[in-house]
Amino acid sequence: MATNASAYPTDVGADTPTVTEALAVAVAAAGLAPSFHHVPPWRWHMTGDGLDLHVEPSRLSDLTDPDARLAILSCGAALHHARVSLAAQGWRATVTRIPDSARPEHLARLQADGPAPTPIEALTVRRGQTIGVRHTDQRPLSGRRIGPDELTAIITAVHAEGSLLHVLYPDQVRHLAAVPSQPAWATVRDRDFGHDGEQHLSAGYDRSALFAILYDRGDQPLNWLRAGEALSAAWLTATEVGVSLLPLSATAEMVGTRQAIRTLLTRVGHPYLVLRLGTIDQDDAGQAHAPQQPIDRIFEVS
Repeated sequence: MATNASAYPTDVGADTPTVTEALAVAVAAAGLAPSFHHVPPWRWHMTGDGLDLHVEPSRLSDLTDPDARLAILSCGAALHHARVSLAAQGWRATVTRIPDSARPEHLARLQADGPAPTPIEALTVRRGQTIGVRHTDQRPLSGRRIGPDELTAIITAVHAEGSLLHVLYPDQVRHLAAVPSQPAWATVRDRDFGHDGEQHLSAGYDRSALFAILYDRGDQPLNWLRAGEALSAAWLTATEVGVSLLPLSATAEMVGTRQAIRTLLTRVGHPYLVLRLGTIDQDDAGQAHAPQQPIDRIFEVS
């Protein structure tokens, strides 16, 4: 479902959707979140006036994601999309992450608390609309280097979600290109990324790009979930300011690679993803959205 202005009123009143309608729209918006798998690894369950987010075991990959790190990152991005959608529709919400330690597949409870104060902030409405236009672009960066204000906005968005972003210096990018011993590759497998493929990263690749490491102090499922929320926040912010953001997932796929990348953080944190940031010439043709998964594959009501 591509979100648009009609889905997000600027004033709460007669046009405000019911809680059931709002939650359904939020699930559809979450379905547009980036995923590192062929299919979204999440499943939503609506109960009363809330949504429960689960990682779906049948959609996990033992080969490329043995600890479900990337799956939980993807689920975090979907959770943030749902949060943004609810806010843009004029609803307050509370998030409880990892609500039951005995059920690790239950990642979060998103509870609609009631209508938000009026009017809805324009930034909140715009952020909800941005969900419908955010996409992954693997093309080489052909535009200018991003400016300090754009970078600050992206960093601020990451920090607001409880994660951290380390921007690499040029010599660190050269080090990154040598991890592991052969050239590094970002393997792209999911519907949002458009098609299966590999992205080569070398010292001379995308000279106008900035590379940054998304990381946190901890390395547990809660950290991965919040990092996924931070990825979503960074990506929506980047889209709004005209910056192309591309996550390179190879960082999270191999223990050895993560350990090598961690040296770039002076071992003060645990890396989750490397992000490529830059701009693409406006004359280049845009990319269409990949199809959304059928709603009945990710949504249940009881």
